[in-house]
Amino acid sequence: MKKPIIVFDLDGTLVDTAPDLLASLNHSLEAGGLAMTDATGFRSYVGNGGRVMIERAYAAQRKPLAPDEHDRLYAVFLDHYGTHMPGGSKPYPGVMKAIQKLQQAGFLVAICTNKTEALARQLLAALGIADQFAAICGQDSFAMRKPDPRALINTIELAGGDAERAVMIGDSRTDIDTAKAAGIPVVAVDFGYTDRHVREFEPSKIISHFDQLTVELVQGLMASALGKTA
Repeated sequence: MKKPIIVFDLDGTLVDTAPDLLASLNHSLEAGGLAMTDATGFRSYVGNGGRVMIERAYAAQRKPLAPDEHDRLYAVFLDHYGTHMPGGSKPYPGVMKAIQKLQQAGFLVAICTNKTEALARQLLAALGIADQFAAICGQDSFAMRKPDPRALINTIELAGGDAERAVMIGDSRTDIDTAKAAGIPVVAVDFGYTDRHVREFEPSKIISHFDQLTVELVQGLMASALGKTA
């Protein structure tokens, strides 16, 4: 019998990667001859990935960005980011304790991110936590990526989990839309990388600290999704 499963997004949900992603953004902008960005102002764009961050930085400085230059700077971004991993990135407070409790209660735990799979694995290995996850899937693990619900469903299948007893944990509209399209309850953290509050996207539950991600909470969400009383 397949086990119930909790699937985490990575950047802005499981791990605070903003300091290093922003450092890599500024490194790539310097390579393009642009001024460095204000980290505070760009933090909400971190979850969109390096390509989008570069594009928005150019737009903010009203500079043209040719496609070939965009590709070059994205390669510079990825090289810098991968070379300096894990840098200042670290799991959010309480998340590993919450994962441990969920695992002790019989839940599988997996990752479904729009980071490349190689970078996701490299980051989690550098943090010493890669072995905690039954599957680590990125934007290139399948033929589709979030918000396509198949990315989430395929992650669950690869981990050996039960899609009818699953919960997604994320920080963005992309995560919430993905889970809803898959018919899976979604818990949104309100401290991640988004320029709009997650309440606007109507997740199943919002938490402000991983102390709130309890076994009872996820069991209740799974029970409700199955039409049962928790």
